[in-house]
Amino acid sequence: MQFSLAHLTLLACSPPEFTEIAARAGYDFVSLRPIALGTPGEPLHPLGSDRALRKRTQAALAATGLKLLDIELARIFHGCDIRSYLPALEAGAALGARHVLTSAWVDDRTFVLEKYIELCELAAPFNLTVDFEFVPFASFRNLIDVVGIVGASRCDNAGVCIDTLHFDRSRCRVTDLDMLPRKWFHYAQICDGPAEFTTEEIELKFVAREGRLYLGEGGINVAGILARMPLIPYSIELPNRQRLQALGPEDFARQCLETTRQYLTEHPRTDATPAAADS
Repeated sequence: MQFSLAHLTLLACSPPEFTEIAARAGYDFVSLRPIALGTPGEPLHPLGSDRALRKRTQAALAATGLKLLDIELARIFHGCDIRSYLPALEAGAALGARHVLTSAWVDDRTFVLEKYIELCELAAPFNLTVDFEFVPFASFRNLIDVVGIVGASRCDNAGVCIDTLHFDRSRCRVTDLDMLPRKWFHYAQICDGPAEFTTEEIELKFVAREGRLYLGEGGINVAGILARMPLIPYSIELPNRQRLQALGPEDFARQCLETTRQYLTEHPRTDATPAAADS
């Protein structure tokens, strides 16, 4: 298995520093966020426009031997200009990225499909897949929502990114994954979350952005979710403000990886799991 450290886990770190921390902690990849979400106080890492930052990040990747798995977050929302993501896509591709993450924050399905196709077409020359993530506090909040868009796009580089926290909070069933073509799975975002929760937006956002848990520590059937997908890289997306402050970036990153490996060792995949559809 191969593991990536998601930038959201240590978002205050610059991409070069983040890469060096991930390498020392034992990861295979990093997942970077050059496209800001726009939340208050969010650290900005504009790899698309800051050539010096891109150069330092490229040097860090080369020095550590780590690869860039994916970049985020190319959101679809009212008034978005898909072509504004071009510099970030160019930068990501230059750094070796394989995938770009998207999500939708507008209810108009026709609009979302149109913009998703446009994003796929923009990313295709860079050999980037465009992986649609559903988020329980976004407009497209469950697996069925995004499956319809990805299937209707008919784009060769289309895909679905499963975040185990969002999958659980959206009350999806692991068997729902069996209906997806295996070619849609490129990587997954993994973490655990509290067993007890409400669907209040404020709580969903809090846990997603600063309260995620180590695998096996909460109530999410992570092993069951992963077993319904092909063996793909796992991006550990585990922002937890308290633990980051207590341990520091490097020790926290290392603990995220060590607990993930331990959990997956204790919950091995089995050949008895039904395979997803091939097309």
